[in-house]
Amino acid sequence: MSDDTTKYLLTEDKIPTHWINIAPDLPGEPLPPLNPATKEPAGPEDFLGIFAEELIMQEVSQEPEIEIPEEVREVYKLWRPTPLYRARRLEKALDTPAHIYFKYEGVSPTGSHKPNTAVPQAFANAKAGIKKLTTETGAGQWGSSLAFACGLFDLECEVFMVGSSYDSKPYRRSMIETFGATVHRSPSDLTEAGRANAQHPTGSLGIAISEAVEIAAQSPDVNYALGSVLSHVILHQTIIGQESILQMEMAGEEPDTVIACFGGGSNFGGLTIPWLRRNIRDGATTRFIAAEPAACPTLTKGEYAYDFGDTQGLTPMMPMYTLGHDFVPPPVHAGGLRYHGASPLISALVHGGMVEARSVAQNDTFAAGLQFARTEGIIPAPEPTHAISVTIAEAEAAKQAGEERVILFGLCGHGNFDLASYDAYLAGNLENLEFSQQEMDEAMAKLPDGVPAI
Repeated sequence: MSDDTTKYLLTEDKIPTHWINIAPDLPGEPLPPLNPATKEPAGPEDFLGIFAEELIMQEVSQEPEIEIPEEVREVYKLWRPTPLYRARRLEKALDTPAHIYFKYEGVSPTGSHKPNTAVPQAFANAKAGIKKLTTETGAGQWGSSLAFACGLFDLECEVFMVGSSYDSKPYRRSMIETFGATVHRSPSDLTEAGRANAQHPTGSLGIAISEAVEIAAQSPDVNYALGSVLSHVILHQTIIGQESILQMEMAGEEPDTVIACFGGGSNFGGLTIPWLRRNIRDGATTRFIAAEPAACPTLTKGEYAYDFGDTQGLTPMMPMYTLGHDFVPPPVHAGGLRYHGASPLISALVHGGMVEARSVAQNDTFAAGLQFARTEGIIPAPEPTHAISVTIAEAEAAKQAGEERVILFGLCGHGNFDLASYDAYLAGNLENLEFSQQEMDEAMAKLPDGVPAI
């Protein structure tokens, strides 16, 4: 490639044929999830009521790679491989010697990375004879992606959308319905979980998960699909990082630092895990930074402990960084990052020192998003503006050090349906919401009793 190349494109034959499973490469035995009733290690049978068996086997697999079904790869061709860009205009605006690259997932049918896992989840459930999937959605990107995927495989889809996003992102709601799904504002009066949380009208991902799981558990023809957190979801997203390795080879550079936003972990894991495996196997020294909201600082302030993945305690307890399962985050505009917990897999990487975490204030993220939009021409979704903010800080650090560092970040989606959030920022109406120590202490006091300490 010439040294003035802006975008690095792969052909369809370069779409990965396998997903990468990092679990076998990690030291020690993984901590098991716990059955919420017995508090004993949960086995595959504990998940069979709401997940397709094929996905459960992926969740617990110790195989280093899992083949992508050809039916799934055929759908991937609609938008994959996705482009890698060199952010030359941002570099110039920052006057930094750093080379900044970004992997852009906004070219998918729904404008984010979420279809990468929605398609294989819908495919596995359709193959198992399931008729309908239920799910939660924060910003609406996961809900619209699952609605899209269910339509491809003749499945019904029912979505519980977090209340604050349901109100502030009406066009994502419209997209969900356009793809054929039913969408409810969460908390709703349709479920016990929703009625029990009516005092939290802005909702949370934890509440929406409880509602979706409750509906799925009532019928053998209905399963639940999760958009982040679990290992099989992150597994599906590793096509992002695999493609980025090939594209960085085209650019002739190795990233010193890889950065992605963090909510539940699927976007972060999808970009970083293929690179992280090179650190483990080949002795590479790439840094990894997870960027999260200061208002929902799961990795930077949370406790590493067993906790429920949902608000009502319906899911198995998972070993993860948590702010407490009944924590309802403030209604920040990065709706996809408002989750109390974290992927057990990414939590283990952070706990083991393989991944760094950094929290970013809301106004700082939108300032970074605006600068990126005005230099690179893409309006980022509020979620990846956290990664952009950290990227800018790293580029400025390279300038201070006088070093030509290479930075790769994940731009997991566009913000074309999030312009009300930008309106609020431009009008000066956004607050820098913080998670206080008092809130932390109250949340930690409500962690499950009688479970092993980590």
